[in-house]
Amino acid sequence: MLFRARHFEFRFPRPALVMGVVNVTPDSFSDGGKFLDAKAAVAHALELAAQGADLLDIGGESTRPGARPVSAREELRRVMPVLEALAGRVGVPLSIDTRKPAVARAALQAGASIVNDVAAAGRRGDADAMWRLVAESGAGYVVMHAQGTPRTMQKRPAYADVVREVGKFFQERLKRLNACGVAADQVVLDAGLGFGKTLGHNLQLLAGLGRFTRWKRPLLMGVSRKSFIGNLLGAQVEERLPASLACAVLAVASGAHLLRVHDVRETVQAVRMAEAVLAQKKSSGV
Repeated sequence: MLFRARHFEFRFPRPALVMGVVNVTPDSFSDGGKFLDAKAAVAHALELAAQGADLLDIGGESTRPGARPVSAREELRRVMPVLEALAGRVGVPLSIDTRKPAVARAALQAGASIVNDVAAAGRRGDADAMWRLVAESGAGYVVMHAQGTPRTMQKRPAYADVVREVGKFFQERLKRLNACGVAADQVVLDAGLGFGKTLGHNLQLLAGLGRFTRWKRPLLMGVSRKSFIGNLLGAQVEERLPASLACAVLAVASGAHLLRVHDVRETVQAVRMAEAVLAQKKSSGV
């Protein structure tokens, strides 16, 4: 299985890719305000790369539950200095975490290789514009499921069968992306844990992750420090690393190919250890 993002290519099976989070925002749930200054964000990104990040995901608009949208102009003001400073300085792909085609286009022009689109599930008039941009640029594209918008998504989310419905969404989006010229090998699937899901929905998606391998596309899981961990364990954001690592290891064992995380060094260690044990188990037929 191939994932292609402009001039970057990743062939699976291979060790899981770790995507480091760089939030250039004042209000992200985990690290809002810490890296709003461009120099601080660049330094943080370089440190994540040094810790072993295979990709860097840069975002200028918070998508935490209840977050208010920002204008494309403000989003560009936040992310462009960071992207421009990192382009050419790191040897890993840069991902732009955005819902706006205008921001995606500017980021790709500045050197980004992936568009991480948390609004891929929404009813939006500019969806085709985003997808045609991805097609013409050859960028990688993360298609993420969400129910509602960040401002409304946690207001009584409901599903008859969350795993089946997310799977149906993936199937429908792959068809629409193909119609817009996006090749299958450009696409990564993200079930959107925490985006319009209850604690129960998130646990069901983690437990049912293997059902999404049928599309033979890489699966991305973003579980790092998320609120459902706090809801289950009563842990504050800064106390959620052990549970985040447990989810990451379980996700890889179930077929995840990419992990979007805040804690890169710790995740790399945990996942590589798990992969070594899983490889031994496979080779010995246990």
